[in-house]
Amino acid sequence: MPRHGKHRRPKQHWIARKLAVAGTGGAALALPLISATTAGATGTQPASLVKAAVEKATAAQPSVEKPAVAKASVEKAAAALTYSVVGGDTLSKIASLHSVSGGWQALYEANRSVIGSDPSVIRPGLKLSLGAAARAAAAKPAAQPATPVYANNLDGWIRQSLAIMAKHGIPGSYNGIHRNVMRESSGNPLAINNWDINARNGIPSKGLLQVIDPTFRAYHVPGTPMDSYDPVANITAACNYAAARYGSIDNVNGAY
Repeated sequence: MPRHGKHRRPKQHWIARKLAVAGTGGAALALPLISATTAGATGTQPASLVKAAVEKATAAQPSVEKPAVAKASVEKAAAALTYSVVGGDTLSKIASLHSVSGGWQALYEANRSVIGSDPSVIRPGLKLSLGAAARAAAAKPAAQPATPVYANNLDGWIRQSLAIMAKHGIPGSYNGIHRNVMRESSGNPLAINNWDINARNGIPSKGLLQVIDPTFRAYHVPGTPMDSYDPVANITAACNYAAARYGSIDNVNGAY
């Protein structure tokens, strides 16, 4: 032996060297370096230490869902959001059965492109969305119906009067109103009768349907001006009076 010999570093066991860099799924496991001398000194078999270290490190790794399981879950969720129409179905029935938020209206809005313009007609076999699309449609504020705009002429006045009459349950038709207007005033909303008995009594007939002021006030319909020369107010009040006396303006074919 040389007089000035160097101390040699003890060699690591080959198992210890490999385990120091061993990885699971690409992530290195923090395993202890086990030398042959340490193992010998403690009397523990290296294989036992290796097994315990590997099990401990593996247990600490986060679990990852298998792709097949994840795919199955997605497909199941998608199927639950879709409904296939069968004979006898209606949107109302489907919405009620599946508790669609917003009812059949939301269901229709979510599937308008599939159903078409008529929500009352749905064909067997159609695939309807019941889930996210229906909920999104329900969350949208309902479109407010546009306020109708009526022309400022006889046609527009009659149509506006009919709309008001419908809200108040007053009967009458376009033709019935138009026929009486043309006889009474020829369509002039400022027409006034200054020669008949009413005129001589100081209450001349006025407007499109020639209504005297007391009758106008008695049968005036809320929502229209309190003005017997106003064409819509005049028509509506006259039709209200005719309904009370004759059943409808349609039944009036002469002076009334």
